[in-house]
Amino acid sequence: MMTPPRLTDTHCHLDFPDFASDLPGIIARARAAGVHRMVTISTRVKKSEVYQGLAERFENVWFSVGTHPHNAAEEPEVTLDEIIRLSQHPKCVAIGEAGLDYHYDKSPRDQQAASFRLQIAAARQTGLPLVIHARAADEDMIAILEDEMGKGAFPAILHCFSSGAELARVGVELGLYVSFSGILTFRNSTEIRKIAAEIPLERLLVETDAPYLAPVPHRGKTNEPAFTAHVAGVLSEVKGMTLAALAPILEANTNRVFGRLPRAAQQAA
Repeated sequence: MMTPPRLTDTHCHLDFPDFASDLPGIIARARAAGVHRMVTISTRVKKSEVYQGLAERFENVWFSVGTHPHNAAEEPEVTLDEIIRLSQHPKCVAIGEAGLDYHYDKSPRDQQAASFRLQIAAARQTGLPLVIHARAADEDMIAILEDEMGKGAFPAILHCFSSGAELARVGVELGLYVSFSGILTFRNSTEIRKIAAEIPLERLLVETDAPYLAPVPHRGKTNEPAFTAHVAGVLSEVKGMTLAALAPILEANTNRVFGRLPRAAQQAA
């Protein structure tokens, strides 16, 4: 039996209720599938103890701290000092996810932007990568990124990329990484695959965004970190190389952007 490629799920939501009944099983299946590290991503700063608790419970789980744009209106009182303080936990490896979502508009756009800029400042000050959520907001996203980079560089990831080619181009020019999810595997995602083909190898990441967006051949099921290799497999086809050749590049990219993430996780969960 072939050994699965060693990969990191750079973005999942292990705190979501979809996983509550079988979290040890989720972690074990990921490890068996070669996913030796998982980053569980924050949607609310006020839930930071939950993410921290997951990372402390499982050796191969790390976490971020931040406010999702959907929840920006819930957390107007969050301060830069608070985010920085919470990010000092040794298993916190990122800020966010933050950004703009004009598809659902669950928070007023001005509050989304204010929360986004606050978390950019946190990424700039801590050196931790900012995990960026961008949906149906390409023009404003580009404007904010260019404006904020002008104030001082910060590391960042365009997560679960499903935006247009111009945002991808500008993101790469600004030094961002681009992360692809199960969307890449969908039959109707021809444009996303074309964009992925143009992203330099050294800027690529993979994720599941679990429990959402299960990749082919698991569409319609609850997504989980164990499925990371399906995303990486399609990405390798898009780049015209084998998964065995791409996986070490993805791991090197992950190590570069997540500077606090240990290079080899413990295997016990």
